[in-house]
Amino acid sequence: MLATRLASSMIDRIAYDEREAVLSIWFRDSGRYLYADVPRAIYEALKTAPSAGRYFNRCIKRRFPCRPDPERRKFRPTWAPPAR
Repeated sequence: MLATRLASSMIDRIAYDEREAVLSIWFRDSGRYLYADVPRAIYEALKTAPSAGRYFNRCIKRRFPCRPDPERRKFRPTWAPPAR
């Protein structure tokens, strides 16, 4: 698996599994997502793009099947009424 950190306000790091053609993207605000059927050239271009966020929005978002990381657990605080 190929992996790299990005200097981006939107994306923390990316990884690419050549055998499966899966691009993993760790977003700073929402965690990791997996994009299927992604050519390696897309990974390489994202890695070197002047703006990773713009490249993602233009060339990846809504163009490849996507799913959240199945191992991701989202912890949310439970709501409780204020004590009186």
